[in-house]
Amino acid sequence: MANRSCDVDPVAASVQETRFRVRYAETDQMGVVYYANYLVWMEIGRVEYCRSIGLQYAEMERLDKILLTVAEANCRYLSPARYDEEIAVSTWVERAHPRMVTFAYKMQSAADGRLLATGYSKHVFCGPDLRPVRLPEKYWREFGINGNGHLVHS
Repeated sequence: MANRSCDVDPVAASVQETRFRVRYAETDQMGVVYYANYLVWMEIGRVEYCRSIGLQYAEMERLDKILLTVAEANCRYLSPARYDEEIAVSTWVERAHPRMVTFAYKMQSAADGRLLATGYSKHVFCGPDLRPVRLPEKYWREFGINGNGHLVHS
């Protein structure tokens, strides 16, 4: 996935790294991380990314009734992760506009930098009725949306 930029906002263009260890419960009988857990790791990375830029899901939901609903998720598996291995998940905003945001992820072994998986998730901003809504302008900077509501990077 290319990370092209044009007039990129430094907050939205930042990459957040989150580290944790593989738990035994995340592995299969072969001692390899079960594939669905990578999607959970992407969520961990996404939440920590938002927290790192001062944005908390719970507050956005409570105050502005904005939900980030998953429209699409993709994960490409490259190398197996195993029990007790330290994982580094890098997360950034790949694309954004007032109706949708795409987060990108890179999952690596913290010990040797081995690339384990890459992925992305596309989210539609929705109201409590789960219908798409326009993201309030007060959140645009965090997601890399310029003052005109156009894509800052794509």
